[in-house]
Amino acid sequence: MSKTPRKKDVENEEKIMKAVEMLSFVVNDVTTPRNIRNSIKEVINSLSKKTTTPGIRAAAAINVLDEVSQDPNLSTISRTRIWSSLTLLEDIKD
Repeated sequence: MSKTPRKKDVENEEKIMKAVEMLSFVVNDVTTPRNIRNSIKEVINSLSKKTTTPGIRAAAAINVLDEVSQDPNLSTISRTRIWSSLTLLEDIKD
């Protein structure tokens, strides 16, 4: 008996993938400081692992991204992309 994914789960996974796509731009931006790039890579890896529910993955990512977005060395466009990702992730509930 296979479990079919709920519509909400599918929507949550789509939001996670959009957030990962936006965060990838920040990681690939050469103006992003190395410590921020490393933190965002870890966030992307944790969001991509499907060992936990989307809500738990999103909550963990929000904590890290909120802290990273406060860094004064971050460019404006990168900060905006992080905030956009945060907005998507904040909508995810289990």
